[in-house]
Amino acid sequence: MTRVADICAPDVVGPDAAAAVAAVAATLAADRQHVWHPFAQMQEYLALPPLAIASGSGGWLTDLEGREYLDGNASIWTNVHGHNDPDLNAALQRQLAHVAHTTMLGLTHAPGAALAAELADLAPPGLGRVFFSDNGAGAVEVALKMSFQFWQLTGRPEKIGVLGMAGGYHGDTFGAMAAGDSGWFHERFRPWCFSAQHFSAPLCREWGGHVRAADASASLAALRALLVAQADRTACLILEPSVQGAAGMRLQPPGFVREVAALCRAHNVHLILDEVFVAFGRLGPMLVCADEDVTPDFLCLAKGLTGGYLPLAATLASEEIFAAFLGPYASGRAFFHGHTFTGNPLAAAVALENIRKLRPLIADGTLHTRAAYFGRLLDETFASHPHIRELRQRGFAAALDLAPSRDSDVNFPVDRRTGLQVCLRARAHGLLLRPLGDSLLLVPPLCLDEHELGELVRRTARAIDDVLPT
Repeated sequence: MTRVADICAPDVVGPDAAAAVAAVAATLAADRQHVWHPFAQMQEYLALPPLAIASGSGGWLTDLEGREYLDGNASIWTNVHGHNDPDLNAALQRQLAHVAHTTMLGLTHAPGAALAAELADLAPPGLGRVFFSDNGAGAVEVALKMSFQFWQLTGRPEKIGVLGMAGGYHGDTFGAMAAGDSGWFHERFRPWCFSAQHFSAPLCREWGGHVRAADASASLAALRALLVAQADRTACLILEPSVQGAAGMRLQPPGFVREVAALCRAHNVHLILDEVFVAFGRLGPMLVCADEDVTPDFLCLAKGLTGGYLPLAATLASEEIFAAFLGPYASGRAFFHGHTFTGNPLAAAVALENIRKLRPLIADGTLHTRAAYFGRLLDETFASHPHIRELRQRGFAAALDLAPSRDSDVNFPVDRRTGLQVCLRARAHGLLLRPLGDSLLLVPPLCLDEHELGELVRRTARAIDDVLPT
């Protein structure tokens, strides 16, 4: 009989076939009896073929039965240098020899302090203060609360409003949900969220490194009108710069973020840039705001920060913001917010190594070359595919919108679950993808070489053609 503890044994895929089979069965039984999976209709999940991951190497994952899969979504958009990277592993092991965790509530430690300095160096000038948390939604909550409190402390308590862009997704905690505009993901929780207003998103179609269509005029006009009418009551505007990931890789034209930043400055409204998804090479540069020469009031980072290894997030703020919170303890100006694992030393150590490895790949053009190749492959394979209505790609982020016909506005019935069926079929071709409705999101680890990027695209095409024959 296999004990539950045996599920996590490192050699479940090994020469002892009977033990391996028993370990797989124990894992799947424990999962089905006890795990409530995120973003899942569990009735559907429990009816589908199970898949349990045992190990990873580079851009590949291996299940408990020894089958290999190309990781086509970078383990939910986090993985940078690949799984089981020797340099990131070594950074963790070095830190483990010292301490795994110590609080930053009134204390500090070398990895946390060094990472804060590193992030301040990467960011545009002026973002010199770093507040650590555990995940992207947490980083957004910190920025929102800091903005609200800043206006209270500086004599403008009436500035409590929040602006966002249509389609924005900033996480699933209540402040992040309120600031976002994610449709049915969050709609049932609206009665418990504060009010926020949203302006329309710009039009931008781009893939293969070429802008095919772009128009931000209506979006900027809508934002300008909101600011003219409400800036005196508005605390902040939050934006995912360049690409709205969870909206289906919706793109913004070059220069759009600079225009938004200029409007916020002109109307004395804080700008929060949510780079949780887009930073650390995902779109090419280390930080989108630095590449766009935009200095926000707050910058939110997570996901690729630790290369996909450990949960860690950071909110960067300006010295002006920080100074407003200073005063005697009795003044009540302190920022009363924190997380138990804030600035965890293991996570900070691996983040430092992740950034160290990433810098030369950006500087020497390696990532740019890979991303351009990825775009060309997508264009050649899908630009005229009869079941791909639209293709969007920037850097290592792409979306393929599935449809009965590329030239029709008719969609597949929701209960057909076409996107999910394609992703399930992709497993048979050794590929892991995750759909967003009937959009396939291709978000590979940044370490994939040209051959592996080719396999990602080819296996995706096979899975689509299996489910939707032409």
